[in-house]
Amino acid sequence: MSKPHLKLTKVHRHFGEGDKLVHVLEAADLTVKGGELVAIVAPSGAGKSTLLHISGLLERPQGGEVEIVGVGTTGMSERGRTMLRRNTIGYVYQFHHLLPEFTATENVSMPQLIAGKSQKEADERSHYLLAMLGVDHRSAHRPAQLSGGEQQRVAIARAAANHPRVILADEPTGNLDPATSDLVFEALTQLIRDEGAAALIATHNHELAKRADRIVTIRNGLIEPIEL
Repeated sequence: MSKPHLKLTKVHRHFGEGDKLVHVLEAADLTVKGGELVAIVAPSGAGKSTLLHISGLLERPQGGEVEIVGVGTTGMSERGRTMLRRNTIGYVYQFHHLLPEFTATENVSMPQLIAGKSQKEADERSHYLLAMLGVDHRSAHRPAQLSGGEQQRVAIARAAANHPRVILADEPTGNLDPATSDLVFEALTQLIRDEGAAALIATHNHELAKRADRIVTIRNGLIEPIEL
């Protein structure tokens, strides 16, 4: 049986001290398999971003273990965490963060070039992803020439550029109108299925969350399943 792509075991994260101590995560468990999309829906301040940061190795928990494709990260050096993050995790944010002076293709190719791919390999992968997401006809355009939905689909292609095993998305449709949100979420879902990545997506959009394989929330420091 293959190991889950993302596994959190008894993860603990608190902020502050003394009477101002806030327990955001306390003995929190979560497992996400390859090809599975898990939506996290919780009120602002409940710890969604903290959970994503810990899952993406951007923050260290104060207790527990975070495993990425079966690799434990608790005792790993910062360099080791950086390399594992670079090679196995892709991020999609609420704002696209595309580099304005580069075309859509160049934005998607750049992380691949940094990872050591040739220009030809990177561009082929970029065109494949942009086509999968329905924006290949805009590949030579810069971000300012793209609509909000097109920009976000290019950002999703960039997140998937290096074949990540885990994709983390923080309100990926938060800045889009409902119709565009639906298109972008559908494209993201299709890409996750096709690439076999494990996905954890934070969203306030209950209708989109219902299209995930599972929905979880954060309650009293624990990650719990919910029905919407």
